[in-house]
Amino acid sequence: MRFFNFCYISLPLISFALLGWIAPRADAALLVGSFNNNSILRYDEKTGEFIDDFVPSGSGGLQGTTGLTIGPDKNLYVSSILSGSIKRYDGKTGNFISSFVPSNSGGLDSPEDLVFGPDSNLYVTSINSRTSNSVLRYNGQTGAFINAFVPSGSGGLSAPFGLSFGSDGNLYVGSSLTDSVLRYNGQTGAFIDTFATEEKGSEPSGLSFGPDGNLYIANFRANNILRYNGKTGAFIDTFVSSGSGGLNGPVKPIFGSDGNLYVSGLNSNNVLRYDGKTGAFIDTFVSAGRGGLNGAGFLAFTEDSTVVPEPRMDLAVLVVSAVLGIGKVVSRKQKATS
Repeated sequence: MRFFNFCYISLPLISFALLGWIAPRADAALLVGSFNNNSILRYDEKTGEFIDDFVPSGSGGLQGTTGLTIGPDKNLYVSSILSGSIKRYDGKTGNFISSFVPSNSGGLDSPEDLVFGPDSNLYVTSINSRTSNSVLRYNGQTGAFINAFVPSGSGGLSAPFGLSFGSDGNLYVGSSLTDSVLRYNGQTGAFIDTFATEEKGSEPSGLSFGPDGNLYIANFRANNILRYNGKTGAFIDTFVSSGSGGLNGPVKPIFGSDGNLYVSGLNSNNVLRYDGKTGAFIDTFVSAGRGGLNGAGFLAFTEDSTVVPEPRMDLAVLVVSAVLGIGKVVSRKQKATS
């Protein structure tokens, strides 16, 4: 009976130790839109190795993968530029959930970038300059059209591409055909000013605010990344020089958890990594065509549910030692009473 009691105590403790040895850890992964084959590929955040087709080709009617963003519900929202809609996918499995914004809802035409705002609603750039040329707002829970938050052509907006909310709560939108970034009131959508002006023919695409609070703009034609003061819009420097590391057709610059800058190149069909403080080229993080990548587009980092073994020797040794100690005490008591 005493031996049974000892086992009753020790087995759960040993199990606990083993759980400590293989404790699951959620790692982030890099999602890359593959424009030409209508899919989204997943890569290891640390190594750039291909994991899987997170969203298989054409899933849910995806046609022309452009903007990616993770919503407040942790699901993935994707612009489908050729179908004029926004698709929603399970943030853990990549399974199709719904056409969150149906085709042409609210006049949506050729959606590019998208972002959830401070009000938890969804903002989408509608790039077709002949029919929309605006930023449209949709209910963040239902996908229902709310309004043209930035009306067509407001402030000189022409072919809106990237967008982002700043720390001031205002909305910043890249105007590709006027080579500028325009600023709008984050609550009303009213035009405030031309925040940053670039060289003619640069064609700004994606933009992001960095950890330093400054604005980083990818220029599709100039093949560079420029940095501007995040408060004043004053030009700081050419953060990534033209063609650095083979950059060709940059689409989206985003910062990773390592503090470095990751940039997708549509024409070079890869993802390049740059030092987050200096802009110096580090490496080709995702090589051309890896995993079937065809037309590297927008990027997003997301939580990955993969279970990764994480050594916890300290916990295992501690618990096993305790179990052995209990065993010795029980053994001595058994001898004393026999």
